[in-house]
Amino acid sequence: MTDIQQHALSFGPVAAQYEAARPSYPAELFDELERLLGRPLKDADVLDVGAGTGIATRLLAARGARVVALEPSAGMAALLRQVSPGIPVVKGVGDELPFHDASLDLVGYAQAFHWTDPAKSVPEALRVLRPGGKLALWWNVKDRATGWIKAQEDRLVVALPSYHAYGGVIAGAEQLTAAGLAVEHVTLHWERQVTVDSHLTDLTSRSYFAVLTEERRAPVLAAERAALLAEFPDGVLTEPYVLDLFVAGRA
Repeated sequence: MTDIQQHALSFGPVAAQYEAARPSYPAELFDELERLLGRPLKDADVLDVGAGTGIATRLLAARGARVVALEPSAGMAALLRQVSPGIPVVKGVGDELPFHDASLDLVGYAQAFHWTDPAKSVPEALRVLRPGGKLALWWNVKDRATGWIKAQEDRLVVALPSYHAYGGVIAGAEQLTAAGLAVEHVTLHWERQVTVDSHLTDLTSRSYFAVLTEERRAPVLAAERAALLAEFPDGVLTEPYVLDLFVAGRA
């Protein structure tokens, strides 16, 4: 099994941490998504690929979309069904979509496109999209221009051989334009306040922690707790995010 496969399959055991502490998405993301789609999400047939525990899925459904969640991890899918029993969940991956040709208005990837092989996932998205349908990719990434976030990243690079920053895996527009698609890109900035404990729970839901044994993980988390409490003695911090949205369609 390759490293990327090991990381991709690591989320099931940390599904509860993922649901509890991963960031959501601001309403502005879906405003921009509708603008670039050229239509409301209401009554659109939408596939959320790599849906995880359904963080984005539920927000798409709240906009009135008819959403199906596609998730390869049994652990993640089970929690999605538990939290959102009204949303259909299908087991599968983006490289081989179990859906009919021209059956969807939007194929969306929230924090998940980097786990696919674009040579397969992009043609698959185009196959299942109706004329005028779009492929949308988006990533929430902590703003590394912020001092404490960059300092934490520097510590994790040293402490974890499995560490990866999203900057090294986000495909962005390159994989889409290479496929001959017309791509539009929007960058949003937002932030949330969380406790140090919640921030650490979020860290444990990341693949670079999830692949580790508890013995390997515990001292790194303890060191992070100490470093964060030294900087934020009240136990509350503000996480700033950069949110990149790419929407692509046939040129």
